[in-house]
Amino acid sequence: MAGEVVEREPKGGKKGLRRKKRRVAIRIDMTPMVDIAFLLLIFYMVTTVFAMPQAMEINLPPVDENQEIEVKESNLLTIRVDEEGRFFWNLRTPSPENLPKLLPSAPDKPDTAVYKFWPDTLRGLLMEQNRANPKLNTLILIHPKAKYADMVNILDEIDMIERSWNQYLADKLGKKVSELTKEDGKFSYRYAMGEWSEKDDRIIAAALQAALARGES
Repeated sequence: MAGEVVEREPKGGKKGLRRKKRRVAIRIDMTPMVDIAFLLLIFYMVTTVFAMPQAMEINLPPVDENQEIEVKESNLLTIRVDEEGRFFWNLRTPSPENLPKLLPSAPDKPDTAVYKFWPDTLRGLLMEQNRANPKLNTLILIHPKAKYADMVNILDEIDMIERSWNQYLADKLGKKVSELTKEDGKFSYRYAMGEWSEKDDRIIAAALQAALARGES
């Protein structure tokens, strides 16, 4: 029974001509409500689809130590990340006249002493260079003491550019992204991870001096 009315006798007191009103107390049985709450909880636990962990998909080339791919100097973009987490970029082979440039920490603003990574700046650079040169290849060099997050940031931006580029193309052609082919112009970002060397330390040191002279660091 869900509810029950119980009449309570008035407690003792003085007798008089006026009759005391009887108090009525209501007792509610909460057992059915608890049962329903547990049934709903079990139902949602069984039917809920939990989000699966997402991992970045990286297409690796076949394992072949003797495989070498020649890239023209004019088609090479190099991204360097030093131990302080600062991003440098340059086209072609660096030289005293072509030193890597410090990527600003915010769009359209000079860099500051306290460097803060701004993903939109890197994304804009990569998009601009790939649009200007469809045959562009990106070489990524990261200092051994740099943070692991710096590498993840670059790979995230590359993945986002490839996905958005192909989605725009698919919408334009009225197709699904999975249906795009090379003939349609499907975009595949070409990049490689290189090993940091002492030569890169010297290049970044010279680039920092040039940035200091320009008041960028």
